[in-house]
Amino acid sequence: MSRKKVMADPDVVANKTVVAAEKAVKKTAKAVETAAEATAEKVEKAAKVAAKKASQKKASVKKKMTEKLAAVKPEDIQPIEAFAKKVEEKSVEAAETAKTVVEAVVEKAAEAVETVKEAVEAAPVVEEPAKEAVEAAPVVEEPAKEAELPQPRRSVAFIGSECYPFIKTGGLGDVMYALPRALIPQNCDVKVILPRYKCIPQKWQEKTIYRGAFQMDLCSDGRSFYVGIMEYIQDGVVYDFIDNEEFFSNGNPYTNLVDDIPKFCYFAKAALAALNYMNWVPDIIHCHDWQAALVPVYLKTLFANTQLAGAKTILTIHNLRFQGVYNIPTLKYWTGLPDSVFNIDVFKTGYQDANMLKAGLAYADMITTVSNTYAGEIQTPFYGDGLDAHLRHHSYKLRGIVNGIDVEQWDPMTDSKLEKGYNAETVLLDKKANKRALQEQLGLDVDDHKYVIGLISRLTDQKGLDLVNAILPQLIDGNTQVVVLGTGDPRYEDSFRYFENAYKGSVCSNIMYDEGRAHLIYAGSDALLVPSLFEPCGLTQLIAMRYGTVPIVRETGGLKDTVQPYNQYTDEGNGFTFDRYETGLLLDAINRSKTVYFTDRTRWDEMVVRDMQKDVSWENSAKQYAELYRELKP
Repeated sequence: MSRKKVMADPDVVANKTVVAAEKAVKKTAKAVETAAEATAEKVEKAAKVAAKKASQKKASVKKKMTEKLAAVKPEDIQPIEAFAKKVEEKSVEAAETAKTVVEAVVEKAAEAVETVKEAVEAAPVVEEPAKEAVEAAPVVEEPAKEAELPQPRRSVAFIGSECYPFIKTGGLGDVMYALPRALIPQNCDVKVILPRYKCIPQKWQEKTIYRGAFQMDLCSDGRSFYVGIMEYIQDGVVYDFIDNEEFFSNGNPYTNLVDDIPKFCYFAKAALAALNYMNWVPDIIHCHDWQAALVPVYLKTLFANTQLAGAKTILTIHNLRFQGVYNIPTLKYWTGLPDSVFNIDVFKTGYQDANMLKAGLAYADMITTVSNTYAGEIQTPFYGDGLDAHLRHHSYKLRGIVNGIDVEQWDPMTDSKLEKGYNAETVLLDKKANKRALQEQLGLDVDDHKYVIGLISRLTDQKGLDLVNAILPQLIDGNTQVVVLGTGDPRYEDSFRYFENAYKGSVCSNIMYDEGRAHLIYAGSDALLVPSLFEPCGLTQLIAMRYGTVPIVRETGGLKDTVQPYNQYTDEGNGFTFDRYETGLLLDAINRSKTVYFTDRTRWDEMVVRDMQKDVSWENSAKQYAELYRELKP
């Protein structure tokens, strides 16, 4: 859409301005000339009157003198004649003076007119700046029109088990929050459907409104359950919470498979039933992980004759390790699905188990995962967790789209949890304040010159913590400090507690999850360690770069896709990497980072700035998802 200006074309405006100036000048000159002529006329008239009076005076005096001539002696006549002559001379002189004044006034007026005319003729000097001023003046233009939105408009229903800020246990919660919001500028209507867990904070519970309720058949024996719908709208996204005390009254969203299998069978079917109830028919139903994997299966079986049947489904794998596997009889009962789907191509895995994620992958119209590298890795036996052959079979509909982060939530300039905000221009100076605050708060030796390595993670094997345990004593060399934040496997929790006691002032282990402390670690550390055995995408390395903290990662999944290894010869890259899962290679990567930090600080600082300038937002990823939606539903 073209931009329209409120005023006329700048050239026309400039020309009109010059013409108006010329007219004003001519009018002024004419007025001066008229005034001069009027003045001259008055002066000339006054001079004539004076001359006439002088002449009359002369005649009168002469007449009187003549009448008395006879009585006057000859010697008395001469003074009188001299006086008359003198009066006549004065009258002539006055007339000449008046004439000179008139001529001078007219001449000055003419000069003024010529001066003004020359100013008008020299107008190009004035014309160009005036024209530029008109063209450059933003106040006379309409605000820039927004670019046309991608077409056609698409409606998308997100179905998943968690979403920040209501409930979050990992990266899925971040994606379910950030991606729907990023899709709004991509011309998408978005609805997010979640379980209404009792553990959702009361401040959010109070903001929801009741949308309705109904009974839904679920089990193979016809057993039905209550389905309530509570709704909340924020930032253009509609959040619908499926309400059922029997399934969602536990204090945590995930407990154990015995409870979680029935819970998420119910949730997947209730989400579709709620869409039907609200008469909201999306173009795309975007499901996430095994907890929502039954949605494509239900849609093409039990909901095949409903208004939802025309919707296309996408199933996104955030972590293939979790699949929802249980015995076939239990899944048959809780799903109420026909026996025909419990075969080796859909549900069945092994001899007697059913796999909810496997079934969803079979029935989904499209499969996505959270990075290109991970999309390839999960088709191999090492990363495939038993589904590699199934994924290779469905590889024609498998795509990898790397995650982003919410750059408003993670903004070091406006982050209230930091000691001092900063951006790419001020990071080299102001990041130090956060480093000192981190050291002070966690009991580390306060020293700007120490190399601080942060580690924010679930404490599990997947995150490469066995490698960290093996090399940590070698890291503590008097110049290095390590800060750990997270919970998980007790053996890792205990080992990090041990390291803190053994290396007081150099190691701090925070066996907890504290959001504020996490933000300060991101801002106060020099480097962030992510040595994962496998990592579908990873968000911590993206957040670290956003905060000017250099990532040290293993080349796997999204870590490989988002971190370019530093090259000392070309001075390129935004982090330090290692490939094979070995302790020696991890130690080497850390030592290489320390070498640059301590011996080539200029290049380190340049890398910090590059990291902060890297686009890690959801914008590009959201565009890819929106294109995928339109590909599925042209």
